[in-house]
Amino acid sequence: IQTIDFGHGVRPHCAVFGPKDGLLYVTSELDKSVTVIDPQTLKIVGSVPTGQADSHMLSISADGRKGYTANVGPGTVSVLDLAERKTLAVIAVAGHVQRISLSPDGHWAFTSDTEKPRLAVIDTGTNKNKVDRWIALPGTGYGAAPTPDGQWLLVAIPSTNEVAVVEIATWRVVRSIKVPSSPQEVLVRPDGGAAYVSCSASHQIAAIQISDWSVKLIEAGRGADGLAWAK
Repeated sequence: IQTIDFGHGVRPHCAVFGPKDGLLYVTSELDKSVTVIDPQTLKIVGSVPTGQADSHMLSISADGRKGYTANVGPGTVSVLDLAERKTLAVIAVAGHVQRISLSPDGHWAFTSDTEKPRLAVIDTGTNKNKVDRWIALPGTGYGAAPTPDGQWLLVAIPSTNEVAVVEIATWRVVRSIKVPSSPQEVLVRPDGGAAYVSCSASHQIAAIQISDWSVKLIEAGRGADGLAWAK
């Protein structure tokens, strides 16, 4: 219905609707920022600086107050105040990160070290904003997503073509599920009944039933990668 012109090259990437304000937040990798768009007028209404290059993926807390970006090349996570549109903190994580997700209560942020088989768990509580612990993975991880009840975290492992299931209560990988080649993003259904994992090299989506961890495959075409819910 409309093309939004940023006015210059910003390499827009991840688009996320604010859960409370209804605004659209878009990572602008070359501008070291997140662009704010009013979806009613389709106009740019502001930006939030991240203070880091390659701000690639964005997760927003359930209350809509904070945003967290995974900054690829710097290997950092930026903590953002979305209401005040400012950077609160920059957390050093690893040499290279890619995607980021939040626990349902917003207390934990998760991002994989894409160069080593480990997952960073960032404590966001009481503004600690630091890597609290590392979880050993069966291979280098990529996208991750928690179940709505906060019991499980599913992590795509493209290096071994599987999805690792982390039990959040114990911070341990309790099972690994084989999926088609090159799993990328994990999207958990809002009711928590299933998780969908894009597998780019196989052109498929792996639909994992949370109740028994069984897998069904959906043909998705070439380049299956980003996933989102349409309401």
